[in-house]
Amino acid sequence: MEFHAQAGPLLSKINNPADLKKIDLELLPQVCQELRQYIIDVVSVNGGHFGASLGVVELTVALHYVFDTPSDQLVWDVGHQAYGHKILTGRKDVFETNRKYQGISGFPKRSESDYDTFGVGHSSTSISAALGMAVASRLKGDFKKQHIAIIGDGAMTAGLAFEGLNNAGYVDSNILVILNDNNMSIDPNVGALNHYLTDVTTSSKYNRLRDDVWKALGKLGAKSGKKAQSLASKVEQSVKTLLTDAHANIFESLNLRYFGPADGHDVLRLVQLFKDLKKINGPKLLHIKTIKGKGYELAEKDQTKWHAPGLFDKVSGEIFKAENPLPKPPKYQDVFGHTILELAKMDERILGITPAMPSGCSLNIMMKEMPERAFDVGIAEQHAVTFSAGLATQGMIPFCNIYSTFMQRAYDQVIHDVAMQHLHVVFCLDRGGLVGADGPTHHGAYDIAYMRCIPEVVVAAPMNEHELRNMMFSAAFKQKHTYSIRYPRGEGVLIDWKNPFKEITTGTGRVILEGEEIVILSFGHPGNFAVKAIELLKKEGINIGLYDMRFAKPLDTKLLIKAAEKYSNIITLEDGCIDGGFGSAVVEYYNDNHINIAVKRLGIPDHYIEHGEPNQLYKEIGIDADGIVKSIKGLLKEIQVK
Repeated sequence: MEFHAQAGPLLSKINNPADLKKIDLELLPQVCQELRQYIIDVVSVNGGHFGASLGVVELTVALHYVFDTPSDQLVWDVGHQAYGHKILTGRKDVFETNRKYQGISGFPKRSESDYDTFGVGHSSTSISAALGMAVASRLKGDFKKQHIAIIGDGAMTAGLAFEGLNNAGYVDSNILVILNDNNMSIDPNVGALNHYLTDVTTSSKYNRLRDDVWKALGKLGAKSGKKAQSLASKVEQSVKTLLTDAHANIFESLNLRYFGPADGHDVLRLVQLFKDLKKINGPKLLHIKTIKGKGYELAEKDQTKWHAPGLFDKVSGEIFKAENPLPKPPKYQDVFGHTILELAKMDERILGITPAMPSGCSLNIMMKEMPERAFDVGIAEQHAVTFSAGLATQGMIPFCNIYSTFMQRAYDQVIHDVAMQHLHVVFCLDRGGLVGADGPTHHGAYDIAYMRCIPEVVVAAPMNEHELRNMMFSAAFKQKHTYSIRYPRGEGVLIDWKNPFKEITTGTGRVILEGEEIVILSFGHPGNFAVKAIELLKKEGINIGLYDMRFAKPLDTKLLIKAAEKYSNIITLEDGCIDGGFGSAVVEYYNDNHINIAVKRLGIPDHYIEHGEPNQLYKEIGIDADGIVKSIKGLLKEIQVK
């Protein structure tokens, strides 16, 4: 039976923020309770991000209750925390399609709703975007419109967030930054900022005065004239004096008026705070304390596990796993995690670096056993790359693991700080290809193209777990170039995956099968799609060749020449963008060397692919086994006509 979540009596009446504003103030705690339960009901059955949205229920309700959205503009950072926002802004009845194929997006998306003022999926963009909106409003003469950036403390570790803060304190604008401090991103937060926020929150000197400050600000709503101005001046001076003595407050130093910390789960208090803050012009920051996973005990206790747990029993908390009595291949990221630890035991120069994704990329395996040689640098991809470059200058062999989609943020550092200096850094690009329900902001579509155009960078992709291990081994010990290895999210194909290491000579592919008329040149994991397609075609008496090229740069030119001499048609296959990718490299080689051979390229087409299960998306773009069969049969018909 198909599941349909039932909203509580108050939530069922709310289809937009205007409906929310009709609810009596004293009933808002009940609205929060019903909203939290609705998120639990839907996500437990359909999956999705969980803990982050539970932690901001009261904040979400208070924001939409006080501010005139969408005229007042809310900018959510990352979007993991925006489920409540979606439910309150006209998408309650379709929330069950969240992250499903052809359903609503798991992130705020401008094309989906006017309430989604800025599309997000990568962290730390909210302050810069909200500041741009605020400046635009000022230039248009609209001084009443509010612009609110909601950013988590994990996202505050990124350089972009500080760039936005720095500019916000300098530019004349009406912007409110809400710092949602829960000590978590996906994994526990790291770094000096995390300790700083803890110090601010626990300062006894600060907290003694905080309530007095808020009481004074609250009184301003009922006052006017010189007395109110004098009171505001005294309050502000007291705060600044306190913060200077206690913490040298970083936000005040950047010219943002700092308020907080406040209880992010007291919806009635938040409503009053927002009403007060609306009366204060200029850049300001409200620091709130919340609990990720609030209201679901298991999610509060194990916040990393319950960030996006999949399907689960909301009563018992049992997380459902797909039933399969047969052994399953490991995930590529787990193979990476175990392999880097194995390599690190072989050579003390090997180090692991990740920007805030130790559990996602499985570097946590090395962190547990060798904490002094594995580094989580926070949500800071640019720093991760240049930090790796610095290590490499001193003879270390850093493995810098960054998701393909997030490496886009550090592209200049890859070129300028690593490749141009000929440094031996190994980039392991997790989540290459179409990642599924996270959609276009997270698809690893472009790394093949953007890596292969950088001089001297090796661009490799394994077809299976053995190849990944051998590439990591070869990248570490058998060459000195900058080396990029990309692999997909999820399971590999081999049960018996822990092979002895074997060198793969840079720029060499391998012949999987020989055939007739047509050969597939595959790059990376999609070679397994080709194997299935060839098996289907073989049943019809059609024999197709398959070469696993392994490298998009440098290409195995001997194998390319062999393919051109033996076959009349070539199909290139990759799970990256067609334009500028592996297939383009093959076509360029044949063209530059005056080799006349027909090449058909299969890969991610030149438009953004939406969210859905990976098998649905690969079918949509025609590179699953059935799509490959269709392309081959089409080519065979063309050959017969000729």
